[in-house]
Amino acid sequence: MKSYNKLLLILILIVFCVIGIDTEALSQCPMCKMSAESNLKDGGTAGKGLNRGILYMLTLPYLLVGSIGYVWWKNRRRLSDEIYDEPYSDN
Repeated sequence: MKSYNKLLLILILIVFCVIGIDTEALSQCPMCKMSAESNLKDGGTAGKGLNRGILYMLTLPYLLVGSIGYVWWKNRRRLSDEIYDEPYSDN
């Protein structure tokens, strides 16, 4: 029953966080948008660089969390193998 209450509390917190996020905070900076659009109209490549920068900033947190999770998983697996592989001793 405790896990059900914990899951319900987390779900309620997520719903309140999503409702509380202002849509204007998620929008792109108007100056950046105008600058990239005008540069692309003139034949420049600043918009492409801006898009690559956004993709770079998007993937970096996933790579960090994934690598930390992989190292944690390998260490947990190694420790559990060591615990179960040790012979019992009668001292």
